[in-house]
Amino acid sequence: MASGASRAAYAAAAEKLTADTAKATAAQLATVADEILSVAGLLRAQPRLRRALTDPSRPGTDRAQLLRSLLAGKLSQATVDTLASLVDGRFARPSELLDLTERLGVDALLTSVERTGKLGDLEDELFRFGQIVAGDSQLAVTLSDPGASTGRRVKLVEDLLKGKAQPATVRLVEVALEGFGGRNFESSLARLVELSAAKRDHEVAYVTVARPLTDADEQALAAKLSDMYGRPVSLKIDVDPAIIGGASVRVGAHLYDGTVLRRLTEAMQVFAK
Repeated sequence: MASGASRAAYAAAAEKLTADTAKATAAQLATVADEILSVAGLLRAQPRLRRALTDPSRPGTDRAQLLRSLLAGKLSQATVDTLASLVDGRFARPSELLDLTERLGVDALLTSVERTGKLGDLEDELFRFGQIVAGDSQLAVTLSDPGASTGRRVKLVEDLLKGKAQPATVRLVEVALEGFGGRNFESSLARLVELSAAKRDHEVAYVTVARPLTDADEQALAAKLSDMYGRPVSLKIDVDPAIIGGASVRVGAHLYDGTVLRRLTEAMQVFAK
C-alpha cells in the first residue's frame, strides 16, 4: 500500500498529466501512456535508478532534474513533466515509485480509450481474456510463470488477441504480465478490470452461476446491486455447472454465496462432526 507522502506525489503528477493532455487526442494520449509504461519498465529493470530517484537525502528538485536529464529529447514533454512531478515527491520505499509510475500509465491509457467511447468494451475484453486463461491450465501456467521470457509471453498474448481486442487491451494484458502493482498475473488482470470499471464510475460484480442468466435476470441483478452500492454495477458472469445451482456474487471484499454447492458442503461438514 502506498504511503501518504507517495499518494500526494501521485496526486500531483496525475493532476499535471490531466492538465497537460486536456486537449490531446485519444491517439496522442495513448502514446503518452505507452511512454510512461516504458519508463515503468526501465524502473523495474534498474533498481539503482529507482533508489536514486527516491533518495530522501536529495532534494526533490534534484531528483526531478536527474529524471529530466535521462528522458529529455527522448519522450514527449507531457511524459517528462508528469514523471518529474512524480519524483519530486517523497516515497517510503523505492518500489512505490515503480508502482505509481505504472498506475499513471494505466490511468492515461484508460483515459485515451474513454475518449474513443470504447472503455466498456475494453473492460469486457480484459475480463473475457481472464476467463480464457482460467479455463486453460497450461496457458495459465505459461502466462503466470515469472521465470518464463516476458517477450515470449507477450508474443503469445498478441497472437491470442490479434483481431479480437483493442490495442489498449493487449497493452494492459502486457502490464498484467509484468505484475501490475506487485500482484500475480490473475490478480493484476482483475485489478485492471476494476480500474476500467471505476473509470466509468462502475462497481464490478463477479457472478458465478450454474447456467447462463436470461437478459431479464441480468438486468434485475444489476439493478439490485446498483441499489445496494449506490452506483452502476458491471456484471462479470462466469458459468460453472460445478456449483449445481444458485449463484455466487463478489463485489470487492463482499461475497454473497448462495450456491447449492456451498449448502451441500456445509451439510457434509455437519454430518462429519
